[in-house]
Amino acid sequence: MARGSRSSSSSNRFRYLHPGYYLKRPKRLAVLFIAFVLVTFVVWDRQTLTREYEMEISKYSDEIGRLKDELKKYTGEEEETVRLPVFKEDPVDIQRREKVKEAMLHAWNSYVTYAWGNDELQPQSKNGVNSFGGLGATLVDSLDTLYIMGLHKEFDKAREWVANSLDFNKDYDASVFETTIRVVGGLLSAYDLSGDKLFLEKAKDIGDRLLPAWDTPTGIPYNRINLAHGRPHNHGWTGGDSILADSGTEQLEFIALSQRTGDPKYQEKAEKTISQIQKNFPSDGLLPIYINPHSGQPSSYSTITFGAMGDSFYEYLLKVWVQGNKTEPVKHYREMWETSMQGLLSLVRKTTKSSYEYICEKNGGSLSHKMDELACFVPGMLALGSSGYGPEDSEKFLSLAKELAWTCYNFYQSTPTKLAGENYFFHGGEDMSVGTSWNILRPETVESLVYLWRITGNKTYQDWGWNIFQAFEKNSRIDSGYVGLRDVNTGVKDNMMQSFFLAETLKYLYLLFSPPSVISFDEWVFNTEAHPLKIHPKKARAESRVPFRVSPRQRSRASKHVWPHNIKSTCKIISFSLYQNSKHEPYLEILSCQIPIEPSSIGSLSVSFDICFGSAAEG
Repeated sequence: MARGSRSSSSSNRFRYLHPGYYLKRPKRLAVLFIAFVLVTFVVWDRQTLTREYEMEISKYSDEIGRLKDELKKYTGEEEETVRLPVFKEDPVDIQRREKVKEAMLHAWNSYVTYAWGNDELQPQSKNGVNSFGGLGATLVDSLDTLYIMGLHKEFDKAREWVANSLDFNKDYDASVFETTIRVVGGLLSAYDLSGDKLFLEKAKDIGDRLLPAWDTPTGIPYNRINLAHGRPHNHGWTGGDSILADSGTEQLEFIALSQRTGDPKYQEKAEKTISQIQKNFPSDGLLPIYINPHSGQPSSYSTITFGAMGDSFYEYLLKVWVQGNKTEPVKHYREMWETSMQGLLSLVRKTTKSSYEYICEKNGGSLSHKMDELACFVPGMLALGSSGYGPEDSEKFLSLAKELAWTCYNFYQSTPTKLAGENYFFHGGEDMSVGTSWNILRPETVESLVYLWRITGNKTYQDWGWNIFQAFEKNSRIDSGYVGLRDVNTGVKDNMMQSFFLAETLKYLYLLFSPPSVISFDEWVFNTEAHPLKIHPKKARAESRVPFRVSPRQRSRASKHVWPHNIKSTCKIISFSLYQNSKHEPYLEILSCQIPIEPSSIGSLSVSFDICFGSAAEG
């Protein structure tokens, strides 16, 4: 009985293979025919696409070969092939970088444990304080450092706080300068690194609250504003004047905010300040630290300095030029900066004992032989800006950068704790002596070491940075975070972990021991709080391009390819030229694809590949 049942079942199954079955059932025959046609079409289409791609790849290979031959003729090279250098990491750098990363984790975890959501941590008393109105300054300042170091679990926790708890509607008179460089800069950097629009939305919110500060007759902003009600004003102790650095250190952030939102109002406000300053720009490019926001005139009685209240104005003249791809619309920034650097030379002096070069301050017609540690950003700025000069001036300013960096390094080495004081005095016949003797974990010297190491390739700057890091570890690290010193001579500790220690000092130390491609200076520009902002690529000039391109159809196929359900594909075209001033410049187009694979049981994975085309492509 069972055998007969199986035989009957078997014959029922095979009836679908008999043609007579479908001749008696025309509807099923039609369905079968349509299915056959669809399958045939899919197979044919895939084969056609494969053949097309093979033909296109063959065509590109031939074209690349031809263009490479043309490039050889153009450059005069016959046998030699230009290849990009391969950066090989030093095991010592890897070890040092991991030590810095561990320090960041210690600082961050201490903040999370004792001061979560507050502006800053007081490590010795193990509590948080709101030095900036309760905007989570340390948290926002740390976002990009966490991301760059690959601390994604910590970054995600911080992101959740930003999403749920960061509220700018506070009845608090905020510093426009501090809020811009820390909060706007920190949020924009987090957006540029992660692509998460939450950070851009938050940056826009706080940017809108700061904008009324620029509503002055000249466009020189007031330096304080109430975040909930507006009412911009200046500090009482300035006599109603605006501070130079506070007024000229918002351009990077507000230009970036306009670029990313498409709203020009932020850039217009910030650049109006520079336009006004340019009207009264002195011939030596050196401005006093106070400017009247109503008349636009500098206050003649105030100090000229590259230290506190003057410093970052000069820094941003150079960096806006870098941010703007060094093009004609931002040329005046570079011109103003070069004028100021000629003025800087008039302030440089050298000790007679050990030949330390230093930057004086100027009061009226007299020089004060005092230099702030804050002015130790200057060597890095000069190194960054040296490439825009001709050969002779480039060497002159790079040499000055090296000499000033040596002085700044000795600010650290000259004290018993090997940590620098806040400022130094230089007297006749002597080298240097500490003035204000506290150390609050400042980053400026380490910042300059990063620029000098990347630009010169001299590993001595890495060794100097490592010595500074070890001094912080020995003197400033405690179980509940990092603290400054009340006195670098005695080593007595204070009770504050400044937010910039995580935003700047540790980030620059990490980059000092990382390959130069990590946050490359060719692609990013750092604000004065060490928040990297992506440089928008320069638009290609049509007259300098060879007709051979990646077609829109190819781009579409790459970017819209249907991957398996757990894969998302992102492709973009990157174009750039090799020689800025060449009429028929060699160019390179890269079809760059990154394929994140998610979800993954072992974390976030991605597969990246680049396909290069153009007269400079290496096949």
